[in-house]
Amino acid sequence: MKELKVGDVIPHFTAIDTDGNTFDSASVVGHKPLVIYFYPKDNTPGCTAQACSFRDQYEDFKDLGAEVIGISSDSTASHQKFSKQFKLPFILLSDSDKSIRKSFGVPTGLFGLVPGRVTYVTDKQGVVQMVFDSVLATKHIPKALQAIKKLVP
Repeated sequence: MKELKVGDVIPHFTAIDTDGNTFDSASVVGHKPLVIYFYPKDNTPGCTAQACSFRDQYEDFKDLGAEVIGISSDSTASHQKFSKQFKLPFILLSDSDKSIRKSFGVPTGLFGLVPGRVTYVTDKQGVVQMVFDSVLATKHIPKALQAIKKLVP
């Protein structure tokens, strides 16, 4: 399993979104910059703080033409509840078999016990421009926004 680095192209993936529809990464790669963040679990303090921070800044990302996508191994039902409870306007994907996490090479945290918390920012073509790996949940949002701003002329 190779960890994606700056300059790598993200792998193609599909997953079920909060509405139960199949999301295909090909629908956004080639069209807009992306912020793809992997997080451990819905409704845990850090993940909730992170999701709400992305929610609060979502318009800033949209204004810059970017899409935000959150990915965890929680079920679609869990995502629906989480999304509704915190009014999350962005895409949440269920990676129940952890295949997307593996294809990105997201490392696990805490001695392999906890799924890692990593944010990737890609340009329009799906080329990784930033990788931010930190357990500090709310630090991901300003880092991602800064990286997206650099992509906009």
